[in-house]
Amino acid sequence: MTTTPTHNSGLRPAAGVLTGILALYIALVAVGNITDFGTNQQFVRHVLAMDTTFKDHDLMWRAVTSTGLQDTAYVLIIVWETVAALVLIWGTYLWASRRDQALARRVSTYGLLMLLLLFGAGFIAIGGEWFAMWQSKTWNGLDAATRIFLLSGVALIVNQLPSRQGEAS
Repeated sequence: MTTTPTHNSGLRPAAGVLTGILALYIALVAVGNITDFGTNQQFVRHVLAMDTTFKDHDLMWRAVTSTGLQDTAYVLIIVWETVAALVLIWGTYLWASRRDQALARRVSTYGLLMLLLLFGAGFIAIGGEWFAMWQSKTWNGLDAATRIFLLSGVALIVNQLPSRQGEAS
């Protein structure tokens, strides 16, 4: 025998909490990169320069050795992180306010997609494969990028689950 519960499914708070966790994470990352600019600047410079990879001649043509281009890439990453943080904070607020679930879902989706693009396309695909970050023992951020990519994916799935009939949208 199946019964249909009449209480809230918990989906909204789950989506809100997951969105909030990622909002907090990326906000702290952005603030850290702004207030301690040099630490991750070095990370980006070494990854793009490919100076700690295997030095395979067939790959080294990909290296970006211009510090101007390296720093531009780093600033663009920080801007992306900051915008993603603001979008996710807004999404978290919308989930918590319980006013408009559809808007909360849409805003959170945009922020989570921004994280998936940054960590999946940016750090895993471009940094990890194009710039061969996986070859570096010193400047390898693939594990951290994969963790955030997966957590963002889980949050996106939860955000996209349909609400039950009768629940406020």
